[in-house]
Amino acid sequence: MTKANAEPLTAIFRRLIGSYGPISLLHYMGESNARYYADKDPLGSAGDFITAPEISQMFGELIGLWLADIWMRAGSPVPVHYVELGPGRGTLARDALRTMKRVGLEPQVHFVESSNALKALQAEAVPDAQWHHDLASVPTDAPLLLVGNEFLDALPVRQLVKTAEGWRERMVDWGEDRFRPVAGDKPMDAAVPDALKPADEGTLIETCPGAAAVMHEIATRMAAQGGAALLIDYGYAEPRTGSTLQALHAHTKVDPFAMPGEADLTCLVDFTILADIARNEGAAWLGTVTQGDFLRALGIETRAANLSSAAPQHAETIRRATDRLIRDDEMGTLFKVMGVTGPDWPQGAGF
Repeated sequence: MTKANAEPLTAIFRRLIGSYGPISLLHYMGESNARYYADKDPLGSAGDFITAPEISQMFGELIGLWLADIWMRAGSPVPVHYVELGPGRGTLARDALRTMKRVGLEPQVHFVESSNALKALQAEAVPDAQWHHDLASVPTDAPLLLVGNEFLDALPVRQLVKTAEGWRERMVDWGEDRFRPVAGDKPMDAAVPDALKPADEGTLIETCPGAAAVMHEIATRMAAQGGAALLIDYGYAEPRTGSTLQALHAHTKVDPFAMPGEADLTCLVDFTILADIARNEGAAWLGTVTQGDFLRALGIETRAANLSSAAPQHAETIRRATDRLIRDDEMGTLFKVMGVTGPDWPQGAGF
């Protein structure tokens, strides 16, 4: 059954809630995004959002430059695998691989992707890629050069809220002709860190089991195989509380509970937890920096100036794209870049 003739997710959720009671936000977000990404291209002006690789070729080029630099300083091991999590249209990989090839780095390419629509676009951009449902089937025989750009933010989160009765999981119910968040009835105090247990009523915390599992796999692989990983997403590098759930439809924020399966649901990524997992699994955490600082350190402003000199007619477009990627009031501060390597690999540029 394709999405076109599938039963609307709203009807499925309503029936499920009517039979068994409220569902967890984790369930709601997971099923919604699985339906949303199943067979559509959500990117670009005709979609719901745009990512950094689609804004400018400079983004993918600089990622490729970073990977090539650290690979060379690690002794240029061969073979080596390029792995991208959720590679969108393949734009980042295409630009990065083109840059890497200039210095003799031609890795085997592996895409972790579940969307059939996006796989077709990725095959056009990078014809020799191999596809995987998850990291488990990616080869274990060589170092990994791994990139995840706006991948972790779409993984479903669990939210816990402090009520008068104690900590409870945030659930999704149906009432007054709409979905709405409610506190569950099962005690969840045991799942809350000790430092937060006495928090004020109404305090909300988020955890993302999927992101933790992915980071565990990446770090374990880095420790065993060597390599380097860049995880780029909007998120926070210091602990925080409060809901970060949001939905995008046609480049506009909408109610996350209004149209399940039809809007992109995301939450900010907790890079603090991911760094802890990386270190605990034996990988080296290079640091977590803002996207603006990272791209400036890699020379995006010089690259933009050179492109503008070579094509003056596109100078204004290049300037706007650069601003969007690095300015504090655009993507520069909200988006973070986290670096992780094998324990014996060198420090990466920009951290």
